[in-house]
Amino acid sequence: MSPSDRDESAEASRWARWHDAYEDPDSDLSRRLRVVQTHVRRAIEGMSGRVRLISVCAGQGHDVIGSLVGHARAADVRAMLVEMDDHNVEVARRRAVEAGLMGVEVLRADASLSSVYRDAVPADILLLCGIFGNVSNDDVRTTVANASRLCAPRAVVVWTRHRSPPDVTPAIRGWFCEAGFDEVVFDSPGQDRFAVGTHRLADEPLAFVEDLRFFTFRS
Repeated sequence: MSPSDRDESAEASRWARWHDAYEDPDSDLSRRLRVVQTHVRRAIEGMSGRVRLISVCAGQGHDVIGSLVGHARAADVRAMLVEMDDHNVEVARRRAVEAGLMGVEVLRADASLSSVYRDAVPADILLLCGIFGNVSNDDVRTTVANASRLCAPRAVVVWTRHRSPPDVTPAIRGWFCEAGFDEVVFDSPGQDRFAVGTHRLADEPLAFVEDLRFFTFRS
């Protein structure tokens, strides 16, 4: 194995281990997950007909799959979950099959590139969870500014960010407003914890473009 292969393997293992905190129902990650799922379910319930959903950096699919299991409208949802880590992709695919969610596709790809989503846009629900705490603030702002390129009119975006100092969530909420979104709800147990935000697109979405890079994960 070359040094670069070892580095990629170690990075993949790190993102797989990150999900271990879901095993503890009292961890902040588990608590955040339950809030995200509540936001996603409410968004689905507020829509009619087919619902197109995109989850960026979907990990093992907890946000989406957990939201759909047992939901009366699960069959109406067509979801694309995009994730780069091989282990996480396999776990997400297995969980979707075991849950009988035939409308969930798990794609192994670089979720930071707009081209990946060409067959899934425009989305009625866009999940940007587990991203903003792992990229630069400039990349967060770029992602927010271009989020509507993946969205249908009146789409709902659900996003997360930790609130460790410096707390960037006030800026993120403002960036969404600048990008043409109205805030629906902002949930957080307090400083130094997690935050889950939901925004609805109020302006017309920007046109989808190929080969746009939204962000780069910090190493």
